[in-house]
Amino acid sequence: MVSTQRKFISIKLYGQEHMILLPTRLGFPLITRPFAQCQSLSIYRQLALGTRVIDIRVQEDRRVCHGILVTYSRDVVIEDVKKFLSETQSEIIILEVRTEFGHDDPPEFDKYLEEQLGEFLIHQDDHVFGKTISELLPKRVICVWKPSKSPQPKAGSSLWSAGFLKDNWINTDLPSTKFDGNLKHLSEQPPVASRKYFYRVENTVTPVADNPVLCVKPVTRRIHGYARLFIAQCFAKGYADRIQVFSTDFIDEDFVDACVGLTHARVEGKA
Repeated sequence: MVSTQRKFISIKLYGQEHMILLPTRLGFPLITRPFAQCQSLSIYRQLALGTRVIDIRVQEDRRVCHGILVTYSRDVVIEDVKKFLSETQSEIIILEVRTEFGHDDPPEFDKYLEEQLGEFLIHQDDHVFGKTISELLPKRVICVWKPSKSPQPKAGSSLWSAGFLKDNWINTDLPSTKFDGNLKHLSEQPPVASRKYFYRVENTVTPVADNPVLCVKPVTRRIHGYARLFIAQCFAKGYADRIQVFSTDFIDEDFVDACVGLTHARVEGKA
């Protein structure tokens, strides 16, 4: 349940101090939200649309956050995941939960995740990568817990450690730089069938300080249209057997359709 506790902050406008009520959901529409919001759909709607890997950041009080944007309770995420699982039978979800940069870990957050998702959790085990979905069922959630200071989950535990979900983050607002960098890093990965971790390619660019456009959504629009081209280049260069997790900000139907097409190609032995 979303907390209804009312909080205020003080800001100065034109030399006068004003008290502003903090919203309970997604920050200030014209202040924090444009600079940190990366999705416009709920977790449930993203899953229903076709998302299967969810990146969640949390802070000390267990609220979901991203940079300066602080949103709802972590319970909202868990309930959306459970709702989706209750309405499907064989969908596997990778839930990545990490402590946001610059924050301390929420107390005993690993225990919370285990208590809430226990019946669905696929335990950390290298052999999982050699199994089919039918062999994993009824377990359906791989939960990767990435604390900032607390110990990483151990082998065999119900949660997975950070090394099982890797990426190469490229901090840029230039689509061509990100595109070429993603191809380069992907080319250095072994094929999906021979590695024991998930590798993420991010079809995202990020606002940078020396650019006048600092809001996430308009910068994101620069690269959205290159998702299909990236997949096509993976085939052309012989990397199609290496791409596994493909992510984006502000996910839409076209991006999901491109990923589904790649999945079908792999099922048919074309990737």
